[in-house]
Amino acid sequence: MKVAIITDFLVKMGGAEKVVQKFAEYYPDAPIFTLLYDEKKCGEFFPKERVKVSFLRRFPGFIRKRYKLLLGLMPYAIESFDLMKYDLVISSSSAFAHGVITSSESTHICYCHSPMRYAWDYTHKYLDEQKSNWLMKKIAKDTLFKVREWDKIVADRPDYYIANSKHVQKRINKFYRLSSEVIYPPVKVDRCEESWTHEDYFLIVGTLTPYKKIDLAVNLFNKIGKKLVIVGGGPELDFLKSIAGPNIVLTGKISDQELTKYFRDCRAFIFTCEEDFGISMVEAMACGKPVLAYGVGGAKETVIPGITGELFEEQTVESMENALGRLIVNENKYKPEKIRQHAMKFSEERFEKEFKDFVKNALK
Repeated sequence: MKVAIITDFLVKMGGAEKVVQKFAEYYPDAPIFTLLYDEKKCGEFFPKERVKVSFLRRFPGFIRKRYKLLLGLMPYAIESFDLMKYDLVISSSSAFAHGVITSSESTHICYCHSPMRYAWDYTHKYLDEQKSNWLMKKIAKDTLFKVREWDKIVADRPDYYIANSKHVQKRINKFYRLSSEVIYPPVKVDRCEESWTHEDYFLIVGTLTPYKKIDLAVNLFNKIGKKLVIVGGGPELDFLKSIAGPNIVLTGKISDQELTKYFRDCRAFIFTCEEDFGISMVEAMACGKPVLAYGVGGAKETVIPGITGELFEEQTVESMENALGRLIVNENKYKPEKIRQHAMKFSEERFEKEFKDFVKNALK
């Protein structure tokens, strides 16, 4: 059986890329197709000999690094791949990969991280965040309209959809009018054992972008004076440094070994934005740490109030402060072994079994 794997981008190692990494392990002979590829950031996990990159690779580096400039070409690029000889096609998609053209004899399974957010329910926020003049915003708006039309048309190309959460399952049904099965993504829950001690700091881990709303946590911790550690890099790093008080530490990018130590030694984990799942929350819980999270999306499926953490209802300092107060008051009630036990439900072993069982049944 010939298998092909296709994903939107391989330009950084995030949650979606870690899912693709698992697919690559399960099917070691399968080539990996993608729109854009950064060997420096992903070559260790996806050797260039195995990766097939679209014609977008021919654009100059300064454009490839700003790949939103190529948005209008991405539907054409994904359709340019010839996957007709493959019996099984596995797409990992949060934007374009599910739109690949396959043979009528093949089975196409899409693991969907989300329907394209900036083309659907995030469109207006996405356009507002663009730091450009009215003409560029007009071009972006027109491009998103065309991409949204394409996305709706190609939504039924996969034979099966797997959603990475119930939240995404609802979005697939809302925008595509299609059914899906939920298989939560794999989480490295074994990266550390539960810890009963802490070094009296709160922790945030993630890419520092406006969407993450990390400035909300910075403003809160500036107000209350407790120690906050923010791990990660991104376009908001300098801005967050400029508004952070002396009690807030921004580490930038660090090694996995260092990150494990921060998870183990933190007092609690903070999650300020809406995510479709939120792997970092589960990683923190695997270390027995309670989580304070914005109560929408994937957080509602992973954080159990009063047992594994607390949720805040609005992205405001006041709402977050109230929830943090509950977390601190109930701190002695959170049992690290129970928090870790909950996190084990999202293990890599569980993902492998559920995904392979799904494929087996689909091929029947």
